[in-house]
Amino acid sequence: MTFQLQIQQCPLLLPPPQLRNSNSNSNSNSNSNSNSSIRCTLTKQGQRFLTKLTTTNTNTDNLIKKFVQSSPKSVLLSTLTHLISPNNNNNLSSLALPLYTRITESPWYTWNPTIIADLITLLHKHQLYTESQTLISEAISKLNNRERELVQFYSKLLESHSKRASQTGFDSAYFSLNNLLHTSSSLYVKRRAYESMVSGLCAMDKPREAENLIQDFKHGGHKKIQIQPSGFEFKSILYGYGRLGLFHDLLRVVDQMEKNGFVIDTVCYNMVLSSFGIHGEYVEMVSWLRRMRNSGVPFSIRTYNSVSNSCPTIMGKVVELNDFALSIDELLNVGLEGGEAMVVKELLSCSAIFDEVMVWDSKEVKLDLHGFHLGSAYLVMLLWLEEIQKRLLNASNYEIPAEITVVCGVGKHSNVRGESPVKVLVKEMMTKMKGPLRIDRKNNGCFIAKGKTVKIWLCELRKPQFH
Repeated sequence: MTFQLQIQQCPLLLPPPQLRNSNSNSNSNSNSNSNSSIRCTLTKQGQRFLTKLTTTNTNTDNLIKKFVQSSPKSVLLSTLTHLISPNNNNNLSSLALPLYTRITESPWYTWNPTIIADLITLLHKHQLYTESQTLISEAISKLNNRERELVQFYSKLLESHSKRASQTGFDSAYFSLNNLLHTSSSLYVKRRAYESMVSGLCAMDKPREAENLIQDFKHGGHKKIQIQPSGFEFKSILYGYGRLGLFHDLLRVVDQMEKNGFVIDTVCYNMVLSSFGIHGEYVEMVSWLRRMRNSGVPFSIRTYNSVSNSCPTIMGKVVELNDFALSIDELLNVGLEGGEAMVVKELLSCSAIFDEVMVWDSKEVKLDLHGFHLGSAYLVMLLWLEEIQKRLLNASNYEIPAEITVVCGVGKHSNVRGESPVKVLVKEMMTKMKGPLRIDRKNNGCFIAKGKTVKIWLCELRKPQFH
């Protein structure tokens, strides 16, 4: 099996979501998993192709050939990435290799470490070891000992195996990275391999092994190779302990970070909140939210996601669109109880999130819900309605913005199949509240209304609903 691959210099793949910049505005409303240029959200054209494969008796090879010949690059890559993504469970994964083979014959195709790594791990999962090893061997041959690209490839392979919890595949990729770390003369390659090994161990629920590894390298225990840990390694270990509910170790790593001069930033706080939230430790979440606010560390979209995802009552109501509160007072006094009420009240006590997600000027007020999960979008909508009521009711006619817009995603530039859950939620909220915001005829991913109309509506609402 021989593929004609073209090599391009690619940036290192994004780290796991919890380690990324907390202010990233990636859209979480659609089930997407992206690198710098590729999303695995299935397009309508890709969905039709996969449906046709399962509902007709036409020769599969012919269908794939026609699909590749007639489809644009973006559709082909998104369909392939959908099939090979570790985050997708589908019964069409056997089509990934023949589709990939056809795509590599296209003149525009350039080699991508994420695609090849995910395909290799998919084949490994299905015990197609010969095919998997052939792809590894050919990738290494094509890279021709270019160490920077090799470390990137092995790092993606390690990450992909960890997502599938494949111990044998992980061990093989880990061995390759470790060998590269010890044989390369490049400090860049050593650092990248070291980072991937540490984060990979944490992803495989082995944070203690990862911590031992950074201690060994810190003191030159590995053949006198000395590498000082960065914030990335500490965060990986912190979150690794947190996922396992080992809170004593989590807090110990936080203290260790501070002693080593690392700033406990929004990303760190979000990891801690998410860790406590996974295990329903609401009192600890409240304590850390207060510490976050008192330290002047800004809440981010991921802060809201971490808190809302830990509240089963909220998630149940917004998913089912049944019996959810239509104001903050109603939510806190009636809709929630106990720990959930405590943590949501603490989260909503700060409206600084609007510095990140809201634009307010004379022409338009725009709330952008990209990046929010369903529960957090609901909480922000309640907070936003309260915020714009305060501002609009105190504004003169000259100060009222001309238009009010809520952006939900999957709009005029989207060819993604299906409808955004956040869009459905906002529509249901407006229906129940008899609100004036309607889907924009020019962009069905937005809700719009005239500013004066919104002010009149807010004036007519009963005051107990909003304070």
